[in-house]
Amino acid sequence: MGDADLDYNIVFPEPHLAESHWHGQKEPVVILLGWAGCKDKHLAKYSSIYNEQGCITIRYTAPWKAVFFSEAFGSKELLEIARKLLDLLYDYEVESNPILFHMFSNGGFMLYRYIIEHLQREEQLRALGVVGTILDSAPGNQNVIGSVRALNATLGPETHTVLRYPILAVFTCMVFLLRVLLYSLTKYIHKNHYDAMLDDPTSWPQLYLYSRADKVIAHRDVELMVRARKQQGVRVESVDFINSDHVSHNRLFPEEYSVRCVTFLEYCLKNSTGIKRKHVSM
Repeated sequence: MGDADLDYNIVFPEPHLAESHWHGQKEPVVILLGWAGCKDKHLAKYSSIYNEQGCITIRYTAPWKAVFFSEAFGSKELLEIARKLLDLLYDYEVESNPILFHMFSNGGFMLYRYIIEHLQREEQLRALGVVGTILDSAPGNQNVIGSVRALNATLGPETHTVLRYPILAVFTCMVFLLRVLLYSLTKYIHKNHYDAMLDDPTSWPQLYLYSRADKVIAHRDVELMVRARKQQGVRVESVDFINSDHVSHNRLFPEEYSVRCVTFLEYCLKNSTGIKRKHVSM
């Protein structure tokens, strides 16, 4: 579902599920931000983890052109999308519910960066009850090869060779120019998502789910961000799945993945709002 400007999906839990898990308290809202090119049917598999726990979920994936091209030139498209996503909380009257962000790859992380900017800038939004964030296969920084691999995967087999190779060639040149050759200059004009979030002012807990086998996002980039957040006093958990591919941790380790996410959500709720449950059902 969605309006003319934002193609999203929202799922409310069955009343009996919400009541059995939350006992009349406000259900958590989990906002899932997909990776570039992510199909909603894939993102729905992740939202079902939370729907089964009686949570409300909102699924959204930013347009791949905005992630790979518009953002590099300082476009405001993702910034505007971020504000519209936050507006949904008011449209559905769930702005006072606990909120968890679960994002995937740089596509989700870049959008989250602008969500944070709005939360810090606007008085009304600062009142939102964000309790934590989960980052799956993110964030990455200045990985030219990984970025090209991500775009190639996003284009998919349906993109004809006549279009695929010119798009990849233009993107490779653009990334090399902006992220490598001109990085020392462009970082002062428009910070990339990674540099901007090294100074993330928020303090809610974070869970990083990644793998050293990831060929798109370098595990060293994730680990550097984990260390930076810990040095800022943020409670951070991280799980290295070791041999799973990019955004494939849930596919290879579904039980562990689900338990990690639900347990983390419960920790965030307990320490931020005092909400407790009698059990976790998986």
